[in-house]
Amino acid sequence: MIGIVGVPTRCRWAQVWERDVVMVPDTYLRAVTAAGGLAVVFAPSTLLLDAVPRMVAAVDGVVLVGGGDLDPSCYLGAADDRTGPTDPLRDEVEIAVARVCVETGVPLLGICRGMEVLNVARGGDLVQHVPDVTGTTVHLATPGVFERHPVRLTGGSRVAALCGSEDVVVDSHHHQAVGRLGAGLRVTGRAPDGIVEAVEAVEPAGAYAVGVQWHPEEDPGSTVISAFVDVVAARRG
Repeated sequence: MIGIVGVPTRCRWAQVWERDVVMVPDTYLRAVTAAGGLAVVFAPSTLLLDAVPRMVAAVDGVVLVGGGDLDPSCYLGAADDRTGPTDPLRDEVEIAVARVCVETGVPLLGICRGMEVLNVARGGDLVQHVPDVTGTTVHLATPGVFERHPVRLTGGSRVAALCGSEDVVVDSHHHQAVGRLGAGLRVTGRAPDGIVEAVEAVEPAGAYAVGVQWHPEEDPGSTVISAFVDVVAARRG
């Protein structure tokens, strides 16, 4: 059975007839397709914001992809000087999607920014600049380049099941991270420096929401997305 995976994304200006275009890196879509899923892209709009419950009900699972920083106003934070350009409409849509997924039990996988969205949607906040906490740039040493580092996962967790192991080496590219944990979530993975690398929902009952701070779509050897698509397909079947 083919599972339908919704992928909310962003709208950006590009030199394509000098107009806004809907953008999502095709690595996410190819990873879903390679796993036997059907990826359906949803562009941010005020119409979509009003129709989030219908959107979530129309798919079997959702992947929230990476991207720019969330606006600190989403979690009542004052903006750090190093917080990048934000997209308030995208923030609002994706936070609403995460909340509806958790509340209705539609499987959700949050990747990098997507994990941060999940945490904020559940009332948590973010570390706005990881080097201020760790004193290192392990998670983003060079802009535009993925860094490799180990992550230790909690045995028996959903994220460990998606990875097929409790010890993984991941492709990382982020300068923000989970701070105060959101309600109903638990930490199920950390980097050696203590930065939260995975979370998942334990409440309410029936929720299936997993977040990873790294980028499994960039790693051909990762099973995170393919195993998630299997979860989605099983729900449809």
